[in-house]
Amino acid sequence: MSSLLFYNIRAQEDFLRSPLFPVLFSMTLYLSCCLPYLCLDTLSSRVALVHRYKIQSQSRVTWAMAWSCLATSLHTHAVFIFPLSVLHWYWRPVVLPAQAPGSLRVAWDVLACLLLFDLQYFVWHVLHHKVPWLYRTFHKVHHRYTATFALTTEHSGIWETLSLGLFAAVNPNLLGCHPLTKMFFFTLNIWLSVEDHSGYDLPWAPHRLVPFGLYGGSPHHDLHHLKFMVNYAPYFTHWDRLFVNMHNDLLFLRILY
Repeated sequence: MSSLLFYNIRAQEDFLRSPLFPVLFSMTLYLSCCLPYLCLDTLSSRVALVHRYKIQSQSRVTWAMAWSCLATSLHTHAVFIFPLSVLHWYWRPVVLPAQAPGSLRVAWDVLACLLLFDLQYFVWHVLHHKVPWLYRTFHKVHHRYTATFALTTEHSGIWETLSLGLFAAVNPNLLGCHPLTKMFFFTLNIWLSVEDHSGYDLPWAPHRLVPFGLYGGSPHHDLHHLKFMVNYAPYFTHWDRLFVNMHNDLLFLRILY
C-alpha cells in the first residue's frame, strides 16, 4: 500500500519541490482538520446530541473568536513560515528516494516521531509555565482561551509556533525517516493537535481507543487550559504522571526534612 501511495506522490514531484508546498500542505491540512469541529461548534447550541459531547458545556465559540485565531495562523504562515520554506527550498532541495518503506516501518517510525515530539513538547511546555518570563513573553497568548476550540491550536506567538514546528520538522530527520513517513507524521501530528484543542470528548476520540489511559487527548489538554499548571504533555500521559510523582516526592521530602 505504501509503495502505491508513494508512486502517486512521486508523480507530483515538481510540486513537492516547490517552496509553496510546505505552506499550502500545512495550512490546507490544518483547516481541513479544524472544519469538522467548527461545524460541531455551530451546531452545539442547537443540537443536544452535539452539545452533550462538549467538554466545557457553558463555553460558546463566536465568529469573532474564530476569525481572531484564523487571522493569527494565516499571518504566521504568510510572514514567517513561507520565507523559511523558501530558504529551505534554496539550501536543501527535496530529493525523493526511488523506493517506499514498508507499512510496518512507516508505522514504527511515525510512533517514534510522536514519542520524541511528546517529550520535547513536554519539556518546552513545563519550562514555559515554570519560568514566569517565558510564560509572559511567549506562551501567555496561547492561554487566551480557557475553553479550547479547534482554531486555538495555532493561536500562539511566533516563537512558540516556530520552536514547536522545528521539533516536528527535525525529528524525522534525526530518526532517519523516509519522506513518506515524514508526510504521515506531519499529518497525524496536526490532526492530533487539533483534536487536543477541539473542546469535544467524542466516542471515537483517540484517548478512548488507546488502552490503559496512555493517551490523554482533548479532555487531558482542555484541563490544562482550564487549570494551567497540570497536563503539560500534548498527547501521551506518561510524562505528566512521572512529573506529578516527582513533584509529590519532593514535597514529601521538604515536609520530612
